[in-house]
Amino acid sequence: MINAERPDTPGQWRVFAVQYATRTALRSTHFHYPDNRGGEPHPTAYYVWLALSQTDTVLIDAGLAPSTAEGMQGLDYFGSPLEIIGGLGIAPGDIDLCVLTHLHYDHTGVVADLPRARYVVQRRELEYWNGPWATRIEQERWLHSRPDIDHVAASTRLDLVDGDRELLDGLSVHSVGGHTAGMQVVRVRTARGNIVLASDASHFYENIESDNPFAILHYLPDMFGAFDRIQELADGPDHIVPGHDPLVSERFKAVDRQPHVMSLG
Repeated sequence: MINAERPDTPGQWRVFAVQYATRTALRSTHFHYPDNRGGEPHPTAYYVWLALSQTDTVLIDAGLAPSTAEGMQGLDYFGSPLEIIGGLGIAPGDIDLCVLTHLHYDHTGVVADLPRARYVVQRRELEYWNGPWATRIEQERWLHSRPDIDHVAASTRLDLVDGDRELLDGLSVHSVGGHTAGMQVVRVRTARGNIVLASDASHFYENIESDNPFAILHYLPDMFGAFDRIQELADGPDHIVPGHDPLVSERFKAVDRQPHVMSLG
């Protein structure tokens, strides 16, 4: 291991935010309820998360594939998430479990490059994207990658979850919905307490702190329910990690010689 030492205590995890890209859009595109600052530039960071116990290696989400990133206007792509994780001494074949918080294209991009990982997806999420409505709803149909979803659905390593489940000692998934039909968040026990990887259940700290959901959503009431559930699961506001906030890199320290990897706990 280069910069990703494993914890000494059974049932405890070390967690890292791995930033692989950034992009700037307008503030008006990032919040459901508008304000008078809508025309201001508002940056977005793109992450996957890595969790290490004494014995297990878990990747939370699978980011953007390099081929997809090439076609995204204004995206500053630092490299494949798996390449950046490789700098920590973790190879794709070392990953035991890949939790997909939801099936949007920027969270599934390198999933097919994991040779042995078990995939964990909420059943409702997979059924929605394979059902009759997703391709008919203009606001949602562009958000998924059909090849990624087909790969996950056909895999013999797929574990479909209904609701909340402890996957490993100290690491659990919790169904919240809202941003997508089957959105889930991940709770991880670390040396500093239970942190919640909110992913797109709260894109930015401001979403949950100001009770203003992200602009792209599947069902608004569940977005508010997700905010409440995240706060119940986390040991405090500083134990909540949003899915796309550049402030993560300011609030958490980067690991040695890895400027795009922050240690969360």
